[in-house]
Amino acid sequence: MGYLAWTTATGVLLLLMSLSYGWISRVAVPVFGLYLLVGIGCGPWGLGILHLDVIDHAPLTSHITEIAMAASLFITGLKIRLPLAFSYWRTGIMLALPAMLLTIAGIMLAAHYLIDLSWPLSLALAAILAPTDPVLASLVAINDAQDGDRLRVALSSEAGLNDGTALPFLMLALLWHKAGSALSVEEMVKWFSVDLLWALVGGLLIGFILGRLIGLIATRSRHAQGEVAPSDFVALALICLSFALAQALDASGFLAAFAAGVGLRSAEKSVQKHHPDQREAAEDDLPAEMQVNPHTRHALSESNPIKSVGLIIGDALSFGDTVERLFAAVLIIVLGVTLSQHWSFAALPLAFLLFFIIRPLAVIVVTWRCQRSWFHRLSLGWLGIRGIGSLNYIAYAWVNGFSGAEANLVTDIAITLVTISVLVHGITVTPLLTLRSKKQQH
Repeated sequence: MGYLAWTTATGVLLLLMSLSYGWISRVAVPVFGLYLLVGIGCGPWGLGILHLDVIDHAPLTSHITEIAMAASLFITGLKIRLPLAFSYWRTGIMLALPAMLLTIAGIMLAAHYLIDLSWPLSLALAAILAPTDPVLASLVAINDAQDGDRLRVALSSEAGLNDGTALPFLMLALLWHKAGSALSVEEMVKWFSVDLLWALVGGLLIGFILGRLIGLIATRSRHAQGEVAPSDFVALALICLSFALAQALDASGFLAAFAAGVGLRSAEKSVQKHHPDQREAAEDDLPAEMQVNPHTRHALSESNPIKSVGLIIGDALSFGDTVERLFAAVLIIVLGVTLSQHWSFAALPLAFLLFFIIRPLAVIVVTWRCQRSWFHRLSLGWLGIRGIGSLNYIAYAWVNGFSGAEANLVTDIAITLVTISVLVHGITVTPLLTLRSKKQQH
């Protein structure tokens, strides 16, 4: 197929998905599952018109997945408007840290004793599969800044945090794999202090400070100029700057992107707090982007900073959502194409253990004191979709010295399990949320 043929095929696919979205939303297979099936159909298992392997293009795969994840993490952080001290955050943090550590330990033990992988590569596989995905979890993520659903907030904050918190363990596994023996004390100290503690704390601080500072500066600048033109570049600038600065300083770029969204939301709340006189009673606790109609932006008063920050937030959300959906569609289609080269039956028992035992048990343990129903906790345990984050970790590993037969097996198992997760979790999420809604009504 030539350039024009691919352009036409892409346009037809996007048009069909857009025109039939209402019907798609009613079928069992979710939209990302359909993208996956399109990829399988175009790959060697189907028509054979596409032959791609994410491992052969590991550096490119790494960069594309980084862009997709950074945009998604930023949007996830921007949508969470709850105060940092709010109890809902605590559940997400517990899922992203202690529950993730228990998940890593469980997968590592299963991979070593069930699949007979070495301990370093068992840890690598566990780190690749441990984080949940912020891109593909759109059905269970919070809808907007007014969404205060406890389940959605917990899953969104978990997905926003654990892509950054799992990466240090993949780095540890790669160091261990390259060393071929136990790591030295110096190597462990450097990993713990720089790759773990500084990466986590530094990433969050860099992102939050940049998000809040740029949000306040952009609001003041646009208000002073009376500017109401689209401000998509503010979001793009924040995503790029937070990720790049964090990476340059050996901090977590993923956590920085998430924290930049939280910081920008903090700037919006600060503007509202300091300009109560320009807020109507009916809009007392309404997010700024919901107080302004972007389609009538040129009719807005130039003397209202709340409207200015509302336009900035609204444009950022619109831009980020578009980028997120575009990259997600491309990457899931690529996953479907490359599956034929990496399918592994060894992933099936591990997928069963992860979905039905390891993840649910880890969630139940860390939420033991949580005053929530068993159904709520089991829902948290089940709704842990794996996806583009795991693809990024696979590419990262190959770029950083992953090699050998065992490394190929780790890759095959991870890609197969991610594919299963996209389909199984995608198919079950709507019935589960429907059942949950019925339980809440009674």
